[in-house]
Amino acid sequence: MPPSFLFATGIENSYPTIRGGTHRVDEMALCGHYDKWALDFDLVQDLGVPVLRYGPPIHTTWLGDGRYDWAFADITFPDLRRRNIAPITDLCHFGVPDWIGNFQNPDFPALFARYAGDFARRFPWVQLYTPVNEMYICAAFSALYGWWNEELASDTAFVTALKNIVKANVLAMGAILEVRPDAIFIQSESSEYFHAENPAAIQPAEVMNARRFLSLDLNYGRRVNSEMYEYLMDNGMTRDEYHFFMAHKYKHNCIMGNDYYVTNEHRVCADGSTRASGEVFGYHVITRQYHDRYRLPVMHTETNLRQGPNGDEAVNWLWKEWANVLRVRNDGVPVVGFTWYSLTDQIDWDTALREPNGRVFEVGLYDLDRKIRPVGQAYKQLIADWQQVLPTNSVCLQVPVTMPADYATEHDAEQQANAAAKRDDRATADANAATSGT
Repeated sequence: MPPSFLFATGIENSYPTIRGGTHRVDEMALCGHYDKWALDFDLVQDLGVPVLRYGPPIHTTWLGDGRYDWAFADITFPDLRRRNIAPITDLCHFGVPDWIGNFQNPDFPALFARYAGDFARRFPWVQLYTPVNEMYICAAFSALYGWWNEELASDTAFVTALKNIVKANVLAMGAILEVRPDAIFIQSESSEYFHAENPAAIQPAEVMNARRFLSLDLNYGRRVNSEMYEYLMDNGMTRDEYHFFMAHKYKHNCIMGNDYYVTNEHRVCADGSTRASGEVFGYHVITRQYHDRYRLPVMHTETNLRQGPNGDEAVNWLWKEWANVLRVRNDGVPVVGFTWYSLTDQIDWDTALREPNGRVFEVGLYDLDRKIRPVGQAYKQLIADWQQVLPTNSVCLQVPVTMPADYATEHDAEQQANAAAKRDDRATADANAATSGT
């Protein structure tokens, strides 16, 4: 029986390179998951969470075009299936294998699509995917801010990274749908907003507030505004490349996953520089902006806050985010899930992984000794309190999720067959393409 609301957590699996590509950050290693994966899955079950954001480490799994080491995935994914935990499979999280180089490589999209298709064939019971995590953030941190991977800082490098990353995501969706026609794609993307500090900052803030939508505009085949079209063309995107995004549309298989942290809002100065503003609008207002633009079901796919000296800071943030989720739902937006990210504390996210200091970032439901934090207790109680209430008060349709235990049943076969028939129906495909381009 599928859950009617997707309560989730995640295993932090970022793996960008820094220091000119000489140092790989591997959060799964730093946080002890490779050694404690079975215990981590025990903790997921104890929380009562039916869905887990999870993915194999790309840099040790994908050895070359068509060459893989599935050893770790072959242990962990069958165990998730045995436990009936549905993974939202995260195939690319802020990095690529050394043999790819970085996100400036134009061969990356087609190569990644083959990887995604091969993963889907190996684990055909997996239905939920985030092919590329936080496409906008990945491109910005790698090629606009100069922090990760290619460590470039120019508009041209950013546009190159962005078009390669989003094309990889789009092609991967197509490859997965060939294997699993009822696949659902949850685009975990950072929900940003830029506030003008004074009148002179209005223009640069408007540019940044348009640029924040580029990854999802291209992914969903939504025409960008004239200023962003010129920006893309001026910085290396060709007309044919732009037309690719307008023509390849899988929006009808998508849930818009939006991530919100206290760092997602920014103050913009007159010279275009930015600094953190803290929470001003909050999740409710910004999510409405994104939903009004894309008109898709929404899942809150990431949030957290450090546990501070009082011990209740993260608990209060959880309460605030959940109140925002309920407000968005009550306003008529179909919110289908919520995620506290991640299961355990993380390492070095206080510097956005730019410095390998080994500092614990206390944002997990559990600490790195796998002892539950107050926010973990609060989340477990929240799930217990709300999971039976939400379905009866829901304003949205239930997501057609097939849990791992139900794979290859008669219902699953019928659902996949119906999805394949709709995919192959030319009239249906044309109608979906027409409505998704607005």
